[in-house]
Amino acid sequence: MLMTKERRPAIRTMRGWAISVLQEAGAIGECGAHGWMQDRADPHARERALDIARQDPPPGVSSDEAAAELRDFLDSIGVTCPECPPED
Repeated sequence: MLMTKERRPAIRTMRGWAISVLQEAGAIGECGAHGWMQDRADPHARERALDIARQDPPPGVSSDEAAAELRDFLDSIGVTCPECPPED
């Protein structure tokens, strides 16, 4: 049987691409109540996402630029939802 690599859907922005890759790797998740992206603080998932970025960057983007976009997005979010009450 012929096996093909499943292609990711077309993404319009680098930020959208970064979110897609980080979700695929399990590095980020969405707050169930408010929809904010949250860093799962999983170093293995981050490394998987960076590997994906380096090996399969979007067309016209270098692997270094793709990895930098992932890091920039991760730096812009936190591990908690800004709308959820703090846990005591």
